[in-house]
Amino acid sequence: MVSVKGNQLLLENQTAVTEFVFVGFSSLGELQGLLFTMVLLMYMVSLTGNVVITSVIATNPALHTPMYFFLTNLSLLEIFYTTAIVPKMLASLVSENRRISPWGCATQMYFFTLFGIAECSLLASMAYDRYVAICHPLRYPLVMSKGACTQLAVASWTVGILVGIGQTSYVFSLSYCGPNRINHFFCDIPPLLTLACGDTSLNVLAVYLVALFFITTPFALILASYLCILTAVLRMPSAEGRRKAFSTCSSHLIVVLLFYGSGSVTYLRPKSSYSMESDKLLALFYTVVTSMLNPIVYSLRNKEVKEALRRTLARMSCPR
Repeated sequence: MVSVKGNQLLLENQTAVTEFVFVGFSSLGELQGLLFTMVLLMYMVSLTGNVVITSVIATNPALHTPMYFFLTNLSLLEIFYTTAIVPKMLASLVSENRRISPWGCATQMYFFTLFGIAECSLLASMAYDRYVAICHPLRYPLVMSKGACTQLAVASWTVGILVGIGQTSYVFSLSYCGPNRINHFFCDIPPLLTLACGDTSLNVLAVYLVALFFITTPFALILASYLCILTAVLRMPSAEGRRKAFSTCSSHLIVVLLFYGSGSVTYLRPKSSYSMESDKLLALFYTVVTSMLNPIVYSLRNKEVKEALRRTLARMSCPR
């Protein structure tokens, strides 16, 4: 039985675990300084890009459409998602103090899970928006009304909150009775479960099934949406219409492949094939690199966003 009191996990008849320690990238030695610089630059690009996209959409009425409403939510999720992980990681790269309290670890896990699952759900909502726009254009204003879009966004955030609470509570209901070195750079579920006492096979299975459902279900909906979109686009008589349809979907599809590709390899592969070193590299990709690439993909491949950004920059450079 485990209870949390102060900053301690108190274990009946066992050693109290008062803190965890990140192993991080300590094996890199002096190269950690270079990694710190690279991650810091990517984090700043990610924050700047997502803040810019959010601001541009908010200040340009022409972009107040369902597609850009969801893009705003995605940018906000990326800001929160990376901020839950990267600052502590950067501190660990340049400091010998890599400790984190059980409360701090649980908090980080909760927010990471919340924003990750919410993003999975939101990407499915964005795919549904494109499906309705291309396959049912006449019904689009009715189906994707402001109220419907708000409900889809709220549902995505709510699912993230509930799964975050459930997964974090479940992981921290286990007993941790000695080893406290987390072979990772943040409090992710798989490496933390390896520190739990006793037979945790059922716990690992339960966590795996939850991840399987909340990752594969949105992904299946995205695949179904794009299969319908592809069928509809191929039936279009106009080459220009096909080009425009593919253009509006390509940015979202790239983001989906980047996010789900790295996440699925990390959380859905068999336990026997786990490698903490490769997991850390994959985690670095989907927590930092993907978040940095998202605003670049959406801004460089989206004519409307580029035009809105030019107008915003013009207003800033030539104030009335």
